[in-house]
Amino acid sequence: MANISAPFFTAATPDAFLAFLEARKPDPATKKPDPAKIAAAAAKYPDFKPQMEWVAKTGVPASYAAVNYWSTNAFKFTNAAGKTQFAKWMFLPVTGQEFIPDDKLATYAKVFLEDELKGRVAQIPVEFDMVLQLAQPGDPTDNATVAWPDDRKKVVAGRLKVTAVTDKSTCDGINFNPLVLPTGIEGSDDPLLAARAGSYAVSQARRLAK
Repeated sequence: MANISAPFFTAATPDAFLAFLEARKPDPATKKPDPAKIAAAAAKYPDFKPQMEWVAKTGVPASYAAVNYWSTNAFKFTNAAGKTQFAKWMFLPVTGQEFIPDDKLATYAKVFLEDELKGRVAQIPVEFDMVLQLAQPGDPTDNATVAWPDDRKKVVAGRLKVTAVTDKSTCDGINFNPLVLPTGIEGSDDPLLAARAGSYAVSQARRLAK
């Protein structure tokens, strides 16, 4: 599974996401992204807007353990009777979300979330409810930049318990593929799913070649 802490993804298509990343490459002279390139890309791809606006108005999480996560992509679920249902999933922290007040941000280190999570998990497991949001007819399954209406039925499907945090280097040999799924779950027609499967394989090959 791959989840992000926003209810919708940055771009609807692989081409749009590539443009999003290209626009944010640091300028060789300033060592920072060029605002003009970012603005031009956003004008060409208006699907950037929902996530950018959401991030701008949402607070900074105080912990990886205290923020909501979303799949953003839709998946097709099939039960034992053969009935299908499209759904997106969310992981909601059992203890609720925690955000840093704006007037306290300056007191935090630039990089702190990983260490904070390790310290927290060392004291007590971190738990999330896995919640499925069920689609209704007409809800788009091929565009991760569009969140389904909040009134869609939600079902608690399980609970994730985090009991340890390993070093990131342990992931170098793993090829994450969002389309390797358990029986009863299939990918949707979202073009990002297939693109991610291919790009992650390239990423793994480059890591292993170092």
